[in-house]
Amino acid sequence: MNMEKLLNEQREELMQTLKARFDNNMHRHHDLKWEDVLAKLEAQPEKLWSLNEMERTGGEPDVVEYDDQGGEFIFYDCSEESPKGRRSYCYDREALESRKANKPENNAIDVAAEMGIEILTEEEYRALQKLGEFDKKTSSWVQTPDEVRSLGGALFCDYRFGQVFLYHNGASSYYAARGFRGSLKV
Repeated sequence: MNMEKLLNEQREELMQTLKARFDNNMHRHHDLKWEDVLAKLEAQPEKLWSLNEMERTGGEPDVVEYDDQGGEFIFYDCSEESPKGRRSYCYDREALESRKANKPENNAIDVAAEMGIEILTEEEYRALQKLGEFDKKTSSWVQTPDEVRSLGGALFCDYRFGQVFLYHNGASSYYAARGFRGSLKV
């Protein structure tokens, strides 16, 4: 994972953005306080780089949960559509290397790892959809079980007709309207 530091100006801008998003979307985290989130972020400044990468690529990260067991706040990408800066990727490195022609620029699993985040699971994706309506025009790769991936497939979700749909595709496929959403624990 690339652990670059943010410049003070970048850090301040990110913190203002995160606080404004937190305040404007209390329905995502109605029992949580920004002061508690801020204290965690200040205690783990290395997580700011990952949050900044989520923001920079269009993910609009926001706090969606507090994990009592781990004592961590959980951020998800909450952009209305799959993050623009993370689209047109196939699922993983194996899929990327299997393509003979028209290879995409990268793959979702490696990009997420470089950013220091995890791709949402199907369960997390469904939980996100309870907080709003996301991916009404796009779709997002989700973590794929080994038994599906070993057969060459990968899973993705979207939101249509008032519900979440889970689909499969070849892992080497990529589309301009498919990206991935991530999570980060702080």
